[in-house]
Amino acid sequence: MYDRGSGSSSPSEQTVHLLAAAGRAADALATERLRAGGLSPLHHSVLGRLAEWGPHARRDLAAQSDVPSADVARAVRDLLAQGLVQVMVVNIGGRHEVVTLTPAGAAALTTVQDDMKSVQEALLASLTKGERTQLHYLLRRVCATAARVGAARSVPSWNPPTAIRPR
Repeated sequence: MYDRGSGSSSPSEQTVHLLAAAGRAADALATERLRAGGLSPLHHSVLGRLAEWGPHARRDLAAQSDVPSADVARAVRDLLAQGLVQVMVVNIGGRHEVVTLTPAGAAALTTVQDDMKSVQEALLASLTKGERTQLHYLLRRVCATAARVGAARSVPSWNPPTAIRPR
């Protein structure tokens, strides 16, 4: 938790620590909300990728998520048990299991996205609309720079999906 009185008074010495603390708080709140709904960040990521990119083979989901195949397989199995995805066997150039989002999965993803908006609102409650816009812009620049210098590869991320796009 951030304590105004602790640490250095120099902003340049605090920025990395504050970014890390804000990230941990956001991750903790998001994970708590997901768990309350019976999901994990990886479940959320799989649902989001399926909503955004359409049906995918399990191994492609793993490759795009940069997550071990076994973890994605477990997440798909969990989502299948909840009726949030379905698996179809496709025989094109060999046998492939293709994972698709079910209507229940799309509804669950919408609920999760609403939960993530409430997490964002809670974290940014003390900021004005203009400050929120500026923070968003600055964080996008910081993340783009981190990706260019290779820092993004070393940080495991569940990459929150974008909103469901109508087909």
